[in-house]
Amino acid sequence: MARFLLSSFADEASPLLDEQFAASRRHGFRYIEVRGVDNRSIGEVTPAEAKELARRFEAAGMGVSAIGSPYGKIDITDPFEPHLEDMKRGLEVANILGAKQLRMFSFFMPAGENPDDYRTPVLDRLDAMLSAAAAAGVVCCHENEKDIYGDTLARTLDLLTTFQGRMEAVFDPANFLQCGQPALAAYEALEPFVRYIHIKDALADGTIVPAGEGEGQIAELLRRFANKPGDRFVTLEPHLMEFAGLGALEKNGASMLRHAYTFENNRQAFDCAAAALQKLLAGLPAEVVAGVETQSAEGDKL
Repeated sequence: MARFLLSSFADEASPLLDEQFAASRRHGFRYIEVRGVDNRSIGEVTPAEAKELARRFEAAGMGVSAIGSPYGKIDITDPFEPHLEDMKRGLEVANILGAKQLRMFSFFMPAGENPDDYRTPVLDRLDAMLSAAAAAGVVCCHENEKDIYGDTLARTLDLLTTFQGRMEAVFDPANFLQCGQPALAAYEALEPFVRYIHIKDALADGTIVPAGEGEGQIAELLRRFANKPGDRFVTLEPHLMEFAGLGALEKNGASMLRHAYTFENNRQAFDCAAAALQKLLAGLPAEVVAGVETQSAEGDKL
């Protein structure tokens, strides 16, 4: 049985790292999946700068669960070598920050074309990326997402099977729902490959909602994920409000985020998402959440 370790994309609470630490501590999170730091993408951080980031994480008593990288989020027709060099630098950053896994993607597909026609170049590029990661001692975790090659269950499963033993998966239920795929059925098919999960829920039309309020069957997903052995990261990805850097992660730089709630600021949106996750975690066996804190650092009940 798993022991859950809580992480989050804390850049959705604030673009500033110190405020990300504060948001994490409010909800007992001791890890961050680093994606945006002080108004910069983690992909822009140099190894020299990462050493200072590592010092700040240590001083805050926080760890890095994964690098929430942008690697693989370019068009399949874009030049690849510069992107691969960027990734190699990102792998150095991962090691400096103590991150054992790196989230990555499988390239944006040309609009109106059949993604299956691009299988060979996708595999060739992923092969080079996975070789670089293996040399750095970092595990690449593919994330399913709309508009990339590995969006549907069939193509995601094809990638993971092809690179079995070299690439694992981060499972995002809302992303599958936004691609018209039932989330729980997708998890069942991908379960042997899933290293960690993103907590993001959505309605049938793709609108993002707090965990447990959508079609992602998050409570059941957590119960099934708890059957995997060892320490397992459960990473909150709220997406309940626009946040700094979101547009850079979307195709053509335009955010298509749809969410069902209105908040005054990103802190409120993050707090709502975190509270929803904690409510679902309360229904799990004690040994699964033994390492999960349910109080803020100030002792306030969540």
